[in-house]
Amino acid sequence: MYKVGIFGVGYLGKFHLTNWLSIPRATVIGFYDPNDQVAEIVATKHGLKRFMSEQDLINAADIVDIVVPTIDHYRITVLALQAGKHVFVEKPITETVEQAQEIVALVKKKGVKFQVGHLVRFDKTFTNALQYELNPLFIEVHRLSQFSQRGTEVSVVLDLMIHDIDLILHVVPSTISNIYASGVAVLTDTPDIANVRIEFENGCVANLTASRISIKKMRKMRLFQKNTYIGIDFLEQKTEIVQLDAPINTNAVSLEWDTPKGKKIMQVSQVEAKESNPILAELESFINAIINNKPTLVPAEDGYRNLLVAQEIITKINNSIKPKSIN
Repeated sequence: MYKVGIFGVGYLGKFHLTNWLSIPRATVIGFYDPNDQVAEIVATKHGLKRFMSEQDLINAADIVDIVVPTIDHYRITVLALQAGKHVFVEKPITETVEQAQEIVALVKKKGVKFQVGHLVRFDKTFTNALQYELNPLFIEVHRLSQFSQRGTEVSVVLDLMIHDIDLILHVVPSTISNIYASGVAVLTDTPDIANVRIEFENGCVANLTASRISIKKMRKMRLFQKNTYIGIDFLEQKTEIVQLDAPINTNAVSLEWDTPKGKKIMQVSQVEAKESNPILAELESFINAIINNKPTLVPAEDGYRNLLVAQEIITKINNSIKPKSIN
């Protein structure tokens, strides 16, 4: 049984807490949260100890789960790693690339398990798509949200778009050659809407749009490759697959037509992701990596890589909005 200590039991932290409580091989020993009102509600509801010292919670735990604002990720993560604890930290891994580099090195030095909370990697609509051989040539992503004060301490790139940066870097087997980005701050002091074009050495192009000032929510990813189209709707929890000249699938709708080179068959199928719980899936994968001494599915190196790309995007946006001098 592994003892879990949770830092932050606010909006997202509560989901982490309830999911940890459902994992048989884990026992939540308590939490740390400076908000007295939130802490009192959680302690009373779950009968958990509220630790008043960060170090005391770290010392008492085997696993430290960090679900606090990004500004505090680095400090608490370093404290936990220095104490030799296994660490799960929400995305983004840290505020700065330099901090992320330090964490990657410290994880290797301490030999502990470390995972970054890129939970969309564990969404069944996405894992359903991974069942197909992916080699995308073009990717289009829209991640739009209604405005909420939660997460506004960072730009929309680090708040929302970083989810899709992680997914794209996970499925495109190539290095980045160019990044073009634009964005604008509307309701906060950092960009609230951003549009990005990422070009890869293998020719793949990814267009990403993220907004936290939209009227309606949208979470869609479309992948195009030779003979295959995959559309993922994260809100509707559906994955649509269109394939040309694929093995016959009895669950798909087939369309046939004649061409000068012979008959073509296109199959259209849809897979629903029932009862998807990506938070539970990512936490279970983390504790399984600890128990079986296996690599985590989203290691520190992935968190660093994602942050590196996100920060380059932010730099491009900042450079694009600087006022130009007039001669």
